[in-house]
Amino acid sequence: MLKSSRLLFITQGALIAAMYTALTYVSNIFGLASGAVQVRISEALTILPFFTPAAVPGLFVGCFVSNLLTGCALWDIVLGSLTTLAAALLTYCLRKFKWLAPVPPIVFNTIVIPFVLRFVYGLDNAMPFLFITVGAGELVSCGILGMLLLFALTKYETRIFGLRSAERK
Repeated sequence: MLKSSRLLFITQGALIAAMYTALTYVSNIFGLASGAVQVRISEALTILPFFTPAAVPGLFVGCFVSNLLTGCALWDIVLGSLTTLAAALLTYCLRKFKWLAPVPPIVFNTIVIPFVLRFVYGLDNAMPFLFITVGAGELVSCGILGMLLLFALTKYETRIFGLRSAERK
C-alpha cells in the first residue's frame, strides 16, 4: 500500500468513526441509541463498507466509542462493537451486490443485540419482543436510511472514496 493510499485509508476510517459517534450521540439525545427500542441514525453508515474497506475499522471504532460515551455496560460495549465489526466485514465481502449492503448489519444486530439486552441489562421483556423491536430499528436505520445513503453516495463514490471504490465493479 502506498503512503498516500494508507493515509487515505486511515483518514476515511477516522472520519467514519467520528460520524458514527456523532450520529449515535444525536440518537442518544432522543433516547434511541440503546434499549429495547433503538433506531441509531448512525447505523445508516453500516452500508459504507460497500464503498471502502476503511469503513470496516471505522465502524468498529465508532461503535466502540459510541457505546462507551452513551454509558453502555462492558459486555454491551464488547459484544455490540464485535457485532458491528462482523457485519461490516460481511458487508465488505458482499460489495458486488448493492442490495445486500444493509443485510449483514440488520441480521447480525437483530440476532445478537436482543441477547445482550436480556442478559447484560436483565430486560425481562419477552425475547420475541426484543427481536421485533431491534429488528425493526435496524430495518429503519440500515434498510431505509442506509440504502438512501448508498444511492445518494453512488453518484459521487469515486470522488468521495477514491479509486478503490471503482475496483468493486
